[in-house]
Amino acid sequence: MSRTDPMKLPALDPTDPAGLDDLLTDDEKQIRGAVRDVLDKIAEPYIADWFENGSIPNIRELTRELGSLGVLGMHLDGYGCAGMSATEYGIACLEIEATDSGLRSLVSVQGSLAMFAIWRWGSEEQKQEWLPRMAAGEVIGCFGLTEPDAGSDPAAMTTRARRDGDDWIIDGRKMWISNAPYADVAIVWAQTDDGIRGFVVPAETPGFSAPEIKHKLSLRASATGELVLDGVRLPGSALLPEARGLKGPLSCLNEARYGIVWGALGAARSSLEAARRYSLERTQFGKPIGAFQLTQQKLADMSLEYIKGYLLALHLGRRKDADNLRPEQVSIGKLNNVREAIEICRTARTILGANGISLEYPVIRHQNNLESVLTYEGTVEMHTLVLGQVLTGEAAFR
Repeated sequence: MSRTDPMKLPALDPTDPAGLDDLLTDDEKQIRGAVRDVLDKIAEPYIADWFENGSIPNIRELTRELGSLGVLGMHLDGYGCAGMSATEYGIACLEIEATDSGLRSLVSVQGSLAMFAIWRWGSEEQKQEWLPRMAAGEVIGCFGLTEPDAGSDPAAMTTRARRDGDDWIIDGRKMWISNAPYADVAIVWAQTDDGIRGFVVPAETPGFSAPEIKHKLSLRASATGELVLDGVRLPGSALLPEARGLKGPLSCLNEARYGIVWGALGAARSSLEAARRYSLERTQFGKPIGAFQLTQQKLADMSLEYIKGYLLALHLGRRKDADNLRPEQVSIGKLNNVREAIEICRTARTILGANGISLEYPVIRHQNNLESVLTYEGTVEMHTLVLGQVLTGEAAFR
C-alpha cells in the first residue's frame, strides 16, 4: 500500500485548515469568486458607513447591481432567474453575509420570500408581471407575515382580507418587515373566510403604507418597517391562487432559512479571519498575542465550529439539490449555524480587545447583526422544539 509522505503535502491554508475547498465544484468556486469580486467593489468599502448611518443611500442602484450579478432569486428557474443550484445559492449567501447580514437579508427577502412566493404559489400572469423585474433588481419586494402580536405563531395573525364583489379588501398591520420602506411590492398574508391566503400588493395601492422602524442597533444596513393596510382594495387577480393555509408562507420561510444556514457562516468567517489576522499583528509582552496559548485556543475553537457549520450547510445543500431536504433539517442548520456564528463573533471580539467594538473592524457589526438573525425566520426556541419533536415525537409548542 502506497503512503504519501506528509512532509511532501502542500502546506495548510490557515484560512481553510480542513481543506473545505476540495468539496466544491469548479462552478461553485467560480460563483463564489464572482460574488466576492462584485461585493468587494460595490459594498465592502462602504458597509461600515452604511451601518453607522443606518441606511444605504444608493439602495436601488445597489439592488440593480445585485440583479446584474444574478443573485436575486438565483435558485429559481425561468422568468429571468438564474436557475442555479441550491448549493450555489448557499455559497452566494455566505459571501454576501461575509460583507454584511443586511445585504444578505435584502437578497433573501427578495429571492427566497417575495419572489419564491410568486414563483411557487402565483398565477402565470403574476409571475410574468413581477419576477423578471425583481430578478433584475428593478423592483424590490418584501414579505408581510409577522405582526405585532403574532411572531412565532403566525396562525394567530389578525390581518384580515374580505371579499367585496370581485375585489378583496385588506385591513391589518405587519411588523419587522425587511425591505418594507423602499419596497415596490409586498407579499401580504391575511386571514380570510377560506383560511390564510396570500396577496400581491403593489406599494402604491391606496391605504397601504410602510413606515420605517428607527433606532435599531442591528441590521442597520437593512431598512425595516411596518406594513399598514387600511382598507386596501385589490382586484381578484392579486390573490396567490395556489396558496392556502400556512403551507404557503411556511414554505417561503423554509427557503429563507436555508439561505441563513449558509449566510451566518459568512459573518462568522469574516470575524474569525479578522481575529486571526489581528492576533498576528497585535504585540503584547514582546510577542504577537497569537503566540499565547489562550488566544490559540480561542482561534482553534472558532475554527472548529466554523468547519462543522460549513460541513452541515454543504450537506443540507446537497440534499436540497437532490430534492431530499426536509424542513426539520433546515431547522437543524439554522439553529446550529446561527448560534455558533454569533459565539464566534463574540469570541473574536475578545481577541480584538477594545478594538473589537470599533467599526474599523467588522466584528461588532457582524455580532450585532446576528442578534437579529438569531431571532428572525424562527427563534432559537422554535427550532429547538422542532428538533425536539423529531427526537421524541411530541410537539411541545402546541
